[in-house]
Amino acid sequence: MEGGGEAAGRCGEADSACEALRLLQIDPGDPAEWRAGGAVPCSRNVLRKQKHWEKVIMAKKRKRTQERERRKARQAEGKGTAEQHSKRVLKAIMKERLLEAKESGPRLCVDLSMADHMTKKETSRLAAQIRRLYGANRRAKKPFWLCLTEFVMGSSIYEECFRMNDGFSNYLMDTTQESYLDLFPLDTIVYLTPDSENVLEDIDPKKVYILGGLVDESIHKKLTLQRARDQSLQTARLPIREYMVKTINTKNYHSETLAINQVFDVLSTYYETQNWPAALKAGVSSGKGYVLPGSSVMLEE
Repeated sequence: MEGGGEAAGRCGEADSACEALRLLQIDPGDPAEWRAGGAVPCSRNVLRKQKHWEKVIMAKKRKRTQERERRKARQAEGKGTAEQHSKRVLKAIMKERLLEAKESGPRLCVDLSMADHMTKKETSRLAAQIRRLYGANRRAKKPFWLCLTEFVMGSSIYEECFRMNDGFSNYLMDTTQESYLDLFPLDTIVYLTPDSENVLEDIDPKKVYILGGLVDESIHKKLTLQRARDQSLQTARLPIREYMVKTINTKNYHSETLAINQVFDVLSTYYETQNWPAALKAGVSSGKGYVLPGSSVMLEE
């Protein structure tokens, strides 16, 4: 058994030596003679070349591994660059759409003249609504051009907008201390108020739509309507009653008064889709006591 093991060992050693010598381009002679018991070539020169070749092979393996790692790194970097490019392109498209709205309309103004009617808490809520409104408009495929009127430096709403909204000074919209009455012809202005008797049927790019900047937890009834009447302005309300129905709820609560960003969601969706049911669904939550016909919510008789 021992003799057989030694013979097998010599055969394996001979084969390895032959392979190494072939790689080194050295004629190994007849391997059969080695297996028959001949001496395996093991001169210093052969061993030195064999070690050198082993180092060359290891170096090539390391190089291939490093190349793979560099290739993966380049691919990852290229992907990140592509994402950065796409973000820049998207930002440029958004800016172009906004500037186009500035030139051709429609325009939407937030009337901030009623800030004195609000508490500090309500003022903070209004600043947050302005941020959401701006963000939604910036993402819209067909945006409005926005303007904050009677935005007085040092006022509570002025301070809250800068305190709560990062990058507010870079918002792509107009801000002015002037009234919309000083900026636009009276016949182009439509004041949107839930108390109006007139229903908004369509959005005219040539018109300027005004939203009352008022978070009214104490509900000052018809404040915006009275302001518009005093200024001899056209008024309109969203067609909530025309397309939605009341729901049964424990408090019997039904309100057409929406936050300014919710009103904007309705206007923006309609301007893009020309579909009032879809627009109202986007901005009027079921908590207001209104739903679209056929909704799973139980309807009032």
